[in-house]
Amino acid sequence: MAGPFGAQSTTDEVLAGVNLSGKRILVTGVSAGLGVETARTLAAHGAQVVGAARDLAKARTATEPVRAQAANGGGIELVELDLASLKSARACADGLVADGRPFDLVIANAGVMACPKGTTADGFETQFGTNHLGHFVFVNRIAGLMGPGARLVNLSSAGHRFSDVDLDDPNFEHTPYDEFTAYGRSKTANVLFAVEFDRRHKDKGVCATAVHPGGIQTELGRYMTEEIRAALLANIAASQQASGGPAFSWKTISQGAATSVWAGVVGTADAVGGHYCEDCHVAEIVADASIREGVKPYAVDPDRAKALWAKSEELVGERF
Repeated sequence: MAGPFGAQSTTDEVLAGVNLSGKRILVTGVSAGLGVETARTLAAHGAQVVGAARDLAKARTATEPVRAQAANGGGIELVELDLASLKSARACADGLVADGRPFDLVIANAGVMACPKGTTADGFETQFGTNHLGHFVFVNRIAGLMGPGARLVNLSSAGHRFSDVDLDDPNFEHTPYDEFTAYGRSKTANVLFAVEFDRRHKDKGVCATAVHPGGIQTELGRYMTEEIRAALLANIAASQQASGGPAFSWKTISQGAATSVWAGVVGTADAVGGHYCEDCHVAEIVADASIREGVKPYAVDPDRAKALWAKSEELVGERF
């Protein structure tokens, strides 16, 4: 496997010497943060990037560095996608399918984190509905554009450790709402979706993986108050100390996006397919709740992945 890379590696370091000319790559959430940086480095290495965003005006401004640094035939075009609306997800996907041009890589980057209790346009709990169900419908509808050698990269998080998915009460109708429990459910769903997508598509040479970008200060944390943020960091610090791990430190946005491009371009398909990656390597399965590295067993359980897929089809009213 190419490397060595680690927690401090940047996108440009990971893609050094890589020519993506002729590659077509879709990235969701290109109006800020990791999505913009991911699109920038891919276009700078020659890829034609399709950037999806809810607010196209914001995305046009945010992606000016992508256009400015595009090289070797690289560039970016924008499409409208509101993942909190299945109507929007279907319309965007259908437009791409009608266009007919294939994708070599799809990076499901967009998401929300630790927001107050709410619902999407379709009545789903906001984080599960946006982070998982919106991408579930969108990605499955464009899956036919992904041929042999293509990859799907779902952005998950170490936050998947907060909670397994709840297939009996996904919308907190009978469970007291907690913003981090909801976030954890959605991030676990991102991993499980990759596990089952990989199983379903590997025979045609398409692989899927999930990644944890690391702790990055981006717009994703805009709903967290200073008190909530301080409590979260204190919890992480205590966990790191208890496990003997290194002290927590923020990553830069370029370091945060590095694992996405590593898993999508550099790591071998056989290595990353059906797995969870962090710090530019495939993570180990770790059951110990006090350890901050690795992936929880429930997040990569193939039977759990199949069950979530079936529940997701039931919720969105569509079979894939």
